This record gives sequence, C-alpha cells and structure tokens, in this order.
Amino acid sequence: MSYVGPQPDGFDPDGWDDRGEAPRRRLGGRPVLVALAALVPTALAGWLVYQVVSAPGDSKPPTALPAHGQSASGSPTQDAKASSPAPATSSSKSPHKASPSKSTPKSPSSKAPANPAPASGPLKGKVVVIDPGHNPGNFQHATEINRSVNVGNGSKECDTTGTSTNAGYTEARFTLDVARRMRTILEKQGATVQLTQNGDRAWGPCVDERAEIGNKAKADAVVSVHADGSGEGNRGFHVILPASVRAGAADTTSIVKSSRDLGEHVAGLYLRSTGQPPSNYIGGGTGLDTRSDLGGLNLSKVPKVFIECGNMRDSKDVARFTSGSWRQKAAQGISEGIVSFLRG
Repeated sequence: MSYVGPQPDGFDPDGWDDRGEAPRRRLGGRPVLVALAALVPTALAGWLVYQVVSAPGDSKPPTALPAHGQSASGSPTQDAKASSPAPATSSSKSPHKASPSKSTPKSPSSKAPANPAPASGPLKGKVVVIDPGHNPGNFQHATEINRSVNVGNGSKECDTTGTSTNAGYTEARFTLDVARRMRTILEKQGATVQLTQNGDRAWGPCVDERAEIGNKAKADAVVSVHADGSGEGNRGFHVILPASVRAGAADTTSIVKSSRDLGEHVAGLYLRSTGQPPSNYIGGGTGLDTRSDLGGLNLSKVPKVFIECGNMRDSKDVARFTSGSWRQKAAQGISEGIVSFLRG
C-alpha cells in the first residue's frame, strides 16, 4: 500500500473523550492554595471598607453575566446556534434547550470575542473544509435534491439521501458526527475549519455548491466524509481521489497530484487510528480509488478527497460506526492525515 504520513510532531491523539474534547488538567497544588490564602484577608478588608462608604442601596450584589453562547435574555446567541446539534428528524430526538448558566459574576467589561481566533499550533494559518456527506433532512426534500446539476463532464443529482444501517442509523447522521469531531481536533491544531453544512439547513447543499464552498474558502485541504452502502461481507474503507477531468466547468488537472498526496496521508493514518481494513471490494486492497464522475471532486480547485469510512450494510463495520469511541478514532485518523499532509 502506498500510504504515507508519520505521526505529526506535537499532535497528541490520546486522551480525547467521545465529544472530541481534550481532558481537563488539574490546577497546581500548593502554590495556588498559598496564593488564595494570601488574597482572603485583603478581599475581606476591601469589603468592609465598601460597606462603610457605600449608600444603603449599593449593597445589592452584581447580576451574573449571561453564560457563553447566550444573550442577556437567556436566549442562544448566533454563535451558539451555529454550533448547536442538527435539527431533529424522524430518526433523532429533539435536543433540550440549554438553561442559563449560574456562573460566578464577572466584570461587565469582560466580553468573550464573537469569533475566537484559531488556537496556535502546527496548522495556524491553514484553512480546512470538512464536507459531511448528505444531510439528515434530505429525506424530506426529494424534489430539491433530485434535480440535476452540471458536474463538468455530465450531470448528477443535486444530492442524495445517502445510505443507512439495517437498523436505520443514517449515513448523514454518521458523517455529521464525525465532521464535528474533526473540527474540534483540527481547531485545537490551529486550523481555521469550515463545514459545508452543520445541520443548519433543511437539505443539501448540492454537490456543485459543496465544491464551491471549498473553492471560495481557498482551502488548503478538503475532505468529504461518507460511508458506503454495499452488501454484507463487503467491508473496509477506501479514499476516493479525483481523476484528471477537463470538461466544461471542471478542470482537475492542477489538483490531481496534491489530492492524491492528501488521500494517501488520510488513508494511512485512518488505518492506523481505527484499525479499519482497506476495502475488500473496491481499490484492489489499496484503500484508494480514482473516479471522474463525482461533482464534488470534478469542480474542486483545491486539494480534495472523499473517504468512505466503511460499509453501513456490513455487520462488522456497523458495530464500529455505532460506537461513539470508534467514531472519535475515525475523526482522529482523518484529522491526523490532514495534519500530516499540510505539514509536508
């Protein structure tokens, strides 16, 4: 197999929980306690002076600031809405509304930035677009997703519903979950990360728009996350690479080489992270496949690959897909592949 991509320096794949969050570290021990003890008498003296000089009506305690992600009225801010879970479908439960946080009062002048700057790290200054395949709402919008769009060398459906397990766990739910976990990992590496959809639209986007999102972002790498729907016994992953296509609006000649490089890094590190074998039915055991009929690849002007994480109709692959801890490994492996590719 032509996989490449050693473990990136400074990338710690261990210790992530099922939500894609790194473990919290304890504060230091004795120095912190000593500092707090020294502050208590000073704070008490200040409070006594305040009580003496203030008017009777000034002793009302300050009102707590709204929790992060909420407005002063307790309703979610625009920033919080953008990162909220996908809207409920017939196969998912409605999310509960978050209640206002009873946090420790802070100075009214302290404000969290609306769009925090990316963390420093090996990917600082890099732009990554993650494309979660399909959309949980596509099932309710057959007319919209069935219309044809031009992909350069032909026409394809705007989008499809995707596949599902025999028990009804949809590809769209799987891909969105993995994509969100990837975003958390990559942002901690300093990347600016954009999703083509985050459960924040009723259907789509169409395949041509998905490609355009990566193009407009001038992404350094784009990965479209999918899962296959073949028969029982067909299992394993494969990464789809763009063929050389030059027709109509499609011209992949400038990205074929870089996309293959990206795909080989993703395949190698996905295999190492998940233990998922290369496909036994596509790619001749290499875990790589080249196609010229996918609009999301044909219309891309930046390095882009698809990854079919496995087969949702094979019982062994399904046992992995339905495990949150394994989906974290999948997100971790794909992300490590992106990091390795971007660091050269």
